[in-house]
Amino acid sequence: MALLRFMDWSVVAMGCALVLAGLGGRWWERAKVREGTGPDQGLRFVWAWLPLLLGVGMIGGNLPRLLHASYTVFMIMDTLNLVLAVTTLVLGLRAGRHFFRGRGLPTLE
Repeated sequence: MALLRFMDWSVVAMGCALVLAGLGGRWWERAKVREGTGPDQGLRFVWAWLPLLLGVGMIGGNLPRLLHASYTVFMIMDTLNLVLAVTTLVLGLRAGRHFFRGRGLPTLE
């Protein structure tokens, strides 16, 4: 039981680390744009937001259970995690489309 609780808290700690990495990525992107580097709204935007969204999802998935929250809190967090999952999926699909758009299919010419 103690090992399981440690693993649950380690998932929450990893979520906090991902949130901090996401915030650091956002700060880095804003600093790069301020320096005059052209903002690429494709992959760099997604890579700045992806850790933040995944970290919030990891925290929201485990923290209510670890803090013995009420059923209402569980339902709210599950709903927010579903919204985060759909948002992450949409951002991932957009990044994939942007990544593969520049690469055409090889031809036999």
